Amino acid sequence: MIGSNNCRHDCHETAKVHTTTLKRQEIPLIAPRKTNNWVIVVLLLLSVSINYIDRGSLSVAAPLLKEEFSLGPTQLGYLLSAFFWSYTLCQLVVGWLVDRYDVKWVYAAGFLLWSLAMAATGWVNSFTALFAARLVLGIGESVFLPSVSKILVRLFPAERRGLPNALVDVGTKIGPFLSTLLGGLLIKSCGWRALFVGVGLGSLLWLLPWFITMPSDRDRGKQKRVAGPGMMEILSRREAWGTSLGMFTLGYAWVFLLTWLPSYLIKERNYSMEQMAVLGSLPFLGMAAATLTGGWASDRWIAQGYTPTFVRKTFAVTGLLLCGCLMLPAAFVADASLSLGLLIASSVSLGIFTSNVWAITQTLSGAEAAGKWTGIQNFIGNLGGVISPIIAGFIVEQTGSFFLAFGAAAGMLVLGAMSYLLLVPKVEPLVWSCTERAAQA
Repeated sequence: MIGSNNCRHDCHETAKVHTTTLKRQEIPLIAPRKTNNWVIVVLLLLSVSINYIDRGSLSVAAPLLKEEFSLGPTQLGYLLSAFFWSYTLCQLVVGWLVDRYDVKWVYAAGFLLWSLAMAATGWVNSFTALFAARLVLGIGESVFLPSVSKILVRLFPAERRGLPNALVDVGTKIGPFLSTLLGGLLIKSCGWRALFVGVGLGSLLWLLPWFITMPSDRDRGKQKRVAGPGMMEILSRREAWGTSLGMFTLGYAWVFLLTWLPSYLIKERNYSMEQMAVLGSLPFLGMAAATLTGGWASDRWIAQGYTPTFVRKTFAVTGLLLCGCLMLPAAFVADASLSLGLLIASSVSLGIFTSNVWAITQTLSGAEAAGKWTGIQNFIGNLGGVISPIIAGFIVEQTGSFFLAFGAAAGMLVLGAMSYLLLVPKVEPLVWSCTERAAQA
């Protein structure tokens, strides 16, 4: 009788182990005893801030570039979107790279390339060379999101990824804030070329602490890399399409603000370069504050017993809908201050969404698929970034107004909220065929 009970107990424990293994095999990438996970998060935050300073600086310099290179609105739209052409196309390749090779060196190589491309932008003397420099910048910066997802999914458990993801995402708002504020003031005093050369070369200093702090894969000891699912298996999941379509709408609205907001404030609201530099940076600062608060609050809710599905989707859907509802009236109110206030409020709402968007993706994909899924999602998402500046430039040129451009962005955000509601039923780890095979072996 005792032996029978022990047998049932052993079988029960074996089933529990099998189920746990089947659901997810998350092998830590970084050994906690060798480095502080939060130091790596801070380094990622700094690198992402530099990333977005680099990509946003052209938007700040756009009014001067338009005159120096004799650019029309449509031509300027193509130039502003050039970065996203190469950035988007490289996402699938980078997603595969970070799942296959040492993410420390993949990220460092991309950082070096984009910093040199940023500096080179300040030395060009033709539209063609400027366009080429932006393409190279996009290639380098394409390492950003797949690498960050790969690192964070290994550093933190699913229920604690809200805050670290939010901290890194703050850099995507601090960067535009600094490029608009300090970049605008630097351009006013030293010219646009000094901004690109100074930031591009100065940012190379970041590589030193990265090489010292971030462990290589060889530091993982005897831990083995878990084979992940293929691209087609990821694409067969409705959740992957839900998060990717949501990212497409975010990319459209976010890049619209990132590329056209400075020109809108100067052309439509008659702000000076100095006023644009200060006031135009406020939406990004508000977005950063909302992102950080949302990431912290979402983890607290989950810790208090709320399900990740309820918490993560509430932040995602609410943020997208609020942003769309607030963005549209900002384009037609007569008062410039009220318009700016609505833009700040819509940006804060977008920060509520971005505070949880990558935590959703990382929970669904797990360590096995974090790089590839992020690459796919960011590829589709940045297609919105590719077309957004071009469509906005065409609308402004044809209508002489930004109203319909804002309307298109608002409509996209509503579609994004629907994709999360309808295509992502639960925010929980998915089971991949490779994990099933490993459990059965």
